[in-house]
Amino acid sequence: MKATIEYNSRKIQIDVSEPIDISIAIDVTKQHINAWYIDDPKIFPQEFDGEEVKVSSGAVVNFNNIHFNPHSHITHTECVGHITEIVHSVNQHLKHYFFVAEVVTVAPEKLNGDFVISEKQLKTALRNKKRDAIVIRTLPNLIDKKKKRYSNTNPTYLLEEAAIYLREKGIKHLLIDLPSVDKENDGGKLLAHNAFWNTAGKVRMDATITEFIFVPNSVEDGEYLLNLMIAPFENDATPSKPILYKIMN
Repeated sequence: MKATIEYNSRKIQIDVSEPIDISIAIDVTKQHINAWYIDDPKIFPQEFDGEEVKVSSGAVVNFNNIHFNPHSHITHTECVGHITEIVHSVNQHLKHYFFVAEVVTVAPEKLNGDFVISEKQLKTALRNKKRDAIVIRTLPNLIDKKKKRYSNTNPTYLLEEAAIYLREKGIKHLLIDLPSVDKENDGGKLLAHNAFWNTAGKVRMDATITEFIFVPNSVEDGEYLLNLMIAPFENDATPSKPILYKIMN
């Protein structure tokens, strides 16, 4: 089913019957992603008077509690409130949900024993393109990303210069298939987070970072319409379900 959307005075045609889901869900029935040194999420039925509230136990409904941390267990979108003393809510500051995005694939570079994404790599990928969002797929892009245990593994991260470049290029929404844009242990500097949100200057309250995505290898690099859907939590970060649509015109 084709649809035409007018976006910034541009008519964009997409096929709404072919969404590309790049989120990773919580599934407690199998191993899934985890980071930041905490236990796995839990989904379990509420109990009343010692009885589980689930249909298979005789109740009329299933009535589950969910215990999780968005930064550790699921695709999530965060705002600057993630790193500020005042916990600004992403639910209050993300007011629009459709953006023109560029999907780019990057093979991280080795630097001082770490794997990093550099400014030069992003410049090569984006060139003179004007986009509201960037979706970064790192190599190798294995399905194991959906269940990787990231704690104490020093994953790939963005160099500060790369985050500054994205900010200065006008990228408002940064999506990446890693647990963080920053180094796992950088002494609390959070250079890429601070650079992208411009915390040393005029803070970009409407800019977001989405981590723990997964872009299938079948998705080609290029221009897409991004629908950045978030759950309505008043928090610095919230579970999200980013969906891509290939632009047909």
